[in-house]
Amino acid sequence: MTAIPDLADAPATPSSRLLALLSLLQTRRDWPGEVLAGRLGVSPRTVRRDVDRLRALGYPVHATKGPDGGYRLAAGTAMPPLMLDDEQVVALTVALQTATTGVDGLDDAAARALATLRQVLPARLRARVEGLDVTAVRRPADPAEEHVDTERLMAVGAAIRAREVLRFDYRSPAGDGDPDGPPRRVEPHHLATRGRRWYLVAWDLDRRDWRTFRVDRLHPRTPTGPRFERRDLPARDVATYLQQQFADVTQPCRGEAVLDAPAPLVARWAGPSDVVEPLDAGRCRVVAGSWSWVGLAAWLGMFDVPLRVVGPPELRVAARDLAGRYAAGAGDPARA
Repeated sequence: MTAIPDLADAPATPSSRLLALLSLLQTRRDWPGEVLAGRLGVSPRTVRRDVDRLRALGYPVHATKGPDGGYRLAAGTAMPPLMLDDEQVVALTVALQTATTGVDGLDDAAARALATLRQVLPARLRARVEGLDVTAVRRPADPAEEHVDTERLMAVGAAIRAREVLRFDYRSPAGDGDPDGPPRRVEPHHLATRGRRWYLVAWDLDRRDWRTFRVDRLHPRTPTGPRFERRDLPARDVATYLQQQFADVTQPCRGEAVLDAPAPLVARWAGPSDVVEPLDAGRCRVVAGSWSWVGLAAWLGMFDVPLRVVGPPELRVAARDLAGRYAAGAGDPARA
């Protein structure tokens, strides 16, 4: 790893010029030879010699033909030495310290990569990075949570990149490990991660609609199918689409109440599928959901304001039960 020099202040030495040349090649696809020579303050012949030195180091620099013949940095078969500027080093260090991927083996690989990176940092960067010694607090492991193996993730990613129909067996949440029906056929669009879970956003060819699949529940089949033209998502981007999908998950218990609190205050704590409607400056109507009636009643009481439970009856019963439980629990300690 090498820090990129400032081209304006770089001394005219072969090593600094080589780094400056590589930095320029990484910023755009094609560079005319004359333009490169002008940016570096050298002759086109010197640029050709420096390009040969980069090739000897493993960088695949291709020559382009034409009246403005020049050079292009392409992908290679082996990974050459990296060039990162100071801000990239800091960003990479923080990312590796906080990495939690949900992919088998990658969290340990991130820790090893961080150790490797720290070993090669120059002194001026090491002091800066050590000031960002971040402790990432992992949430407790869920015994029911399945990690995604790297090979599965790579297979799905390859189908997305090649725009090839993906076939896979899929297991439902309540399944016993066996596939849930016949193999699915989809046009894979994008991989996304939410929390520690990976999702595939795809167009389902049999159901003729967009679907979101948990990657840990699918098992790709080979070979992949024919190529396809990518469809437009029914949202401006993948993140927006997934937010809409998760917001549409109906929680089993939904109820209504009127709170003696301003709507903007309540809205700050409402979920993505909750509705907060102002009634006047100091009151609002709330329609919210939870996984239990008691949980919903407790959430409504969290605001510490007078409230009126509108319904349904199950929510009113839960509110009365919760109130009785609190009253009994807050009784005279001497009588306990």
